[in-house]
Formats: sequence, C-alpha cells, structure tokens
Amino acid sequence: MDYRQFRAFVAVFEERNITAAAQRLHLSQPALSGSIRLLEEALGTALFVRKARGVEVTDDARALYPQLRRMVAEADDLAQRFRQRGARARLTIGVEEDVARSTVQHLAATARACVPGLQLHLLAQCEGDARLASEELRCEDELFLPLLSERYVLALPAQALPPDHAAGTPQDLATDWIVCPSHASHQRLVPLYGSRADTPAALAGNFSLALDLVAAGVGRAIVPESLAQAMPGVQTQPLEVELKRRIGLCYNAQALGNGALAQLRDGVLGMGAKPSF
Repeated sequence: MDYRQFRAFVAVFEERNITAAAQRLHLSQPALSGSIRLLEEALGTALFVRKARGVEVTDDARALYPQLRRMVAEADDLAQRFRQRGARARLTIGVEEDVARSTVQHLAATARACVPGLQLHLLAQCEGDARLASEELRCEDELFLPLLSERYVLALPAQALPPDHAAGTPQDLATDWIVCPSHASHQRLVPLYGSRADTPAALAGNFSLALDLVAAGVGRAIVPESLAQAMPGVQTQPLEVELKRRIGLCYNAQALGNGALAQLRDGVLGMGAKPSF
C-alpha cells in the first residue's frame, strides 16, 4: 500500500464517481482504477461497488475513510512545507452574520494554538475553506466542528426595567417582540413568544439588526448572549427555559485537503470537541 493508492481511494470516496475522481487527480481512469484494485487486494476487501452511474461505498470503505483522509492530508501538508520552505500555512474562513467578535477572537486564538505559524484569512459570510457559523446554518453535505456553546437571553432596552426587577418569563416581560422570521433559529424561538408571536413590534433580518431595534426602544428580542453583551443600550435577563446554540466551523470533506484545516480540526478534537455529521 502506498500514498498514491490512499489518495485515489479518498478521491473516489468523496466524488462517488471514477471519472470525476480521475479528473480531480489528473489521472487516467485505468490508472485510478488500478490503484483502487491494488488497495483492495492488499486489504483483502472490496471498497467500492461499481454501478452504471458512479460507485457505492462499502461499510469497510466508510470505516477506512477517516484514517486515510487524515493520512493523505498530513502527507500533503508535509510535502507542501518542504516545497515551500518558510511559507506560512494559510486558512481562509468565512464569518457568517450574527457571530460576535468575542467568538471570532476565540477562533483566532484556537487556530493559532493548533496550527503554529498559521496565516488566518477572515472573510464575510459564505467564503473560504470553512465557515464560522451556528450549527443551524450547517448545510446537508457539510461537517460541523463545535468550538463553543452559548445561551439565548432576553434583550431589553437599557432603561426598560429598573435594575432590581426580578427575572421572569419572556411572556411576562415582553409584549412588543422583535423577531427574525427568516433566521434559521426562528422556529425554535416561536414557542417563547407566547400569544404575541403573530403580532411583533418589528421584524429583522438577523440578530444584530434586532438588537439595533432593541437599543432604539422599539421592542424586545430573544438573542444569543454574546451578541447582546456587545451591544450598547441593551440589557439582558435570563430566560426561564434554558436554550442554547453551538458555534463552530462548517466545512465539507474535500476542504480537509488544506492541511491547516485538517490540523485545526485535529487540534480541536484533541481538546474534547465532538464533531457533527
């Protein structure tokens, strides 16, 4: 068994198609098929079932994929380091809306700790090798690597209640809701709005805009705590029912071809994070 066979296996597993995998690796289809056949012979098991259109993966292939994906990524990263001696590893991450600056700072610190000498490139929203986003925004074909969890809180204008006002349910405290109906979290929050769910005071496209409306005194909103804490003119109160969201990296399997992302993932997993598939 050798690196070329591992690389061929990973490409076929991810593409589910011999032709697409051969094009991706700049190989002929016979050469790619030969590498897969040699690997299957060495392992003594079938890894793919050829179909009229593409291939199906076997259970043995599913068990083998994470190990070989990691080995190929590490080998590619090692080769790149020697070919470009002195060049920094680069990782591009898109930051979705409604991610607090404190969360971005947490990501940057974690990435630098896991990937020494990393050149981190941050872009807005859906860009790059991975996206920093809430788990609710993960696409069907993406993996999710959690970085932190935070609770939702009730956000009110700073002068809405006296400082010693006791915490209560959202229905007790707010009849003038600001809601984000287009946001992925909206259905989770609807039960907390009570009888006023259908007659909000205002609508916003995201939590950050909702907080602008809260600070202006338009109404009240249920938002992630990190965003509320960073907004001037807003105070928060805990919800009676604890509700949380997870923030992390959304990425597809092919993106792990970037050794820096693979190294970051392995480092975070080493800290005890549990990925979602």
